[in-house]
Amino acid sequence: MTATVSTTDTPLNASRASGAGFARKAKAYLALTKPRVIELLLVSTLPTMIYAERGFPSIGLILATLVGGAFAAGSAGAFNCYIDRDIDKLMHRTENRPLVTGEVTPREALVFSWVLGAAAIAILWFGANPLSAWLGLGAIFFYVVIYTIILKRRTAQNIVWGGAAGCFPVLIAWAAVTNTVEWPAIILFMVIFLWTPPHYWPLSMKYGEDYRNANVPMLGAIAGAKVVSVQVVLYAWAMVACSLLLVPAGGAGWVYTATATLAGAWFLYESHSLYSQAQREEISGKRAMKVFHGSISYLTLLFIALAVDPFVGPAVMAAG
Repeated sequence: MTATVSTTDTPLNASRASGAGFARKAKAYLALTKPRVIELLLVSTLPTMIYAERGFPSIGLILATLVGGAFAAGSAGAFNCYIDRDIDKLMHRTENRPLVTGEVTPREALVFSWVLGAAAIAILWFGANPLSAWLGLGAIFFYVVIYTIILKRRTAQNIVWGGAAGCFPVLIAWAAVTNTVEWPAIILFMVIFLWTPPHYWPLSMKYGEDYRNANVPMLGAIAGAKVVSVQVVLYAWAMVACSLLLVPAGGAGWVYTATATLAGAWFLYESHSLYSQAQREEISGKRAMKVFHGSISYLTLLFIALAVDPFVGPAVMAAG
């Protein structure tokens, strides 16, 4: 006679199940913050701090600004997931978000959003200065209220003005170092502002059916490829021109100037290629996504150059 011993309820198995449940919950909370968006925002923060300092700021200030900025962006992303949970379930691109799958309840998401936002403001206030904290609060407000609540479901210009929230990290970074906002920071703000439409509209072209299903009037979903491609080219030209303003108005050196010129020329080429295919009605999702990914590469190169620039040579156009 053999005895059968069940191991399903042993302390070890219970501990493993508890650990797996905690990890799954933590992963769901992390997904609420839209970490890939945070990565992109942080790409602009540290280089701006270095450029404002003309060297490396203190490690404590860097950490406070990066963590506070990441928490602010994460809070805004979590609020967005909470507000948009009704349309997220209608789109393939967002159908696996935690509020859609049920990994996180709406109440949990809302509490998490508020806590993360409060932590962000406190970290920026005490770790950097009150100005950077107010700008962090402004970024959250702009993304949650101006973009998500007011603009997103009402106008095809939603991403143009709502995208300004993604420009705040350079203002926060500059303010953290200098306790003020100066022209170079405003120029960098405008570069990202003008970058957002040619970055996002190609993506909305590929996922146009998703946005139409959810009744969200993204330009790429409600306008033809010909119209969208024209807008992409116009914004790309304005963005590159604005990036070069840092040379006469911001003391940029040769590293930044050369990178802004060459990377800008390359992105303009990609934008015009999108336009050419659209006018011939040969546009494809692959071409649209090439511009989308190219925009990320462009911005990354530009801000890497911004970080390196203070250490290599004088300004191209020295004041006086």
